[in-house]
Amino acid sequence: MRSPVPRFRDVERQVASLQPVQCDPPCHDRQNTMWFIRDACGIVCAIITWLLVMFAEFVVLFVMLLPTKNLTYSLVNGTIFNSLAFLALASHFRAMCTDPGAVPKGNATKEYIESLQLKPGQVVYKCPKCCSIKPDRAHHCSVCKRCIRKMDHHCPWVNNCVGENNQKYFVLFTMYIALISLHALIMVVFHFLYCFEDDWMKCSTFSPPATVILLILLCFEGLLFLIFTSVMFGTQVHSICTDETGIEQLKKEERRWAKKTKWMNMKAVFGHPFSIAWFSPFSTPDHGKADPYQYVV
Repeated sequence: MRSPVPRFRDVERQVASLQPVQCDPPCHDRQNTMWFIRDACGIVCAIITWLLVMFAEFVVLFVMLLPTKNLTYSLVNGTIFNSLAFLALASHFRAMCTDPGAVPKGNATKEYIESLQLKPGQVVYKCPKCCSIKPDRAHHCSVCKRCIRKMDHHCPWVNNCVGENNQKYFVLFTMYIALISLHALIMVVFHFLYCFEDDWMKCSTFSPPATVILLILLCFEGLLFLIFTSVMFGTQVHSICTDETGIEQLKKEERRWAKKTKWMNMKAVFGHPFSIAWFSPFSTPDHGKADPYQYVV
């Protein structure tokens, strides 16, 4: 009898992949090196992100908070806004410079596969693009030029893929950006009311036309990013709770992994157990020890 043919999930079926592919020796990435994608579009988007946060910081401090006569109002709102902005930028940096879960490149060699000592009937997926053994639920990113574990999508705003190792930082980034956008919008409304009741020449160190233009620009930026990041935050949390990445949802891939509770899925991304470290971009979550490759029998 013929052995059952394994169902392939997302193996790229190209003419070139049907021919033997010569792989270079395995490239073991150094653990201490910083991850950074040299993509022009991603770098520009990341710089724009930081500049927009700096612009909001400038308007909040020099247009709304410093000119006000209420010291307590300035201190409280300045502390909250600057703390959230710092956490947002720190989360963005961690999401951008953290290895999202790249598979070692060029390890799909005959010698390396033989060293795995596979049992009869076990197979491994080989990516013809980066010549690596493809773990289950991994996808190839054309921008990073690597296979990424549990790849959700490639985000140009963080110049990186969102994957197994940096999804926490991306979720925190969207959350803190949404919070500072909401906070900025609330302060803009209060500042407009304050300026209408008082003299426009006294409510800001800038001229009235410049003050209005800066506040309108901040209002537009805050509203735009509030909607965008809130939607991204919601979709990411939903993806984590259902344990299904964006690519898996888009491709409607068959679910062949163990189903866990929503709370267990959250702890798998943010760390175990629940603590204040969930909200810190400086805390690296413990994903637990897993097999480097999951084989399909």
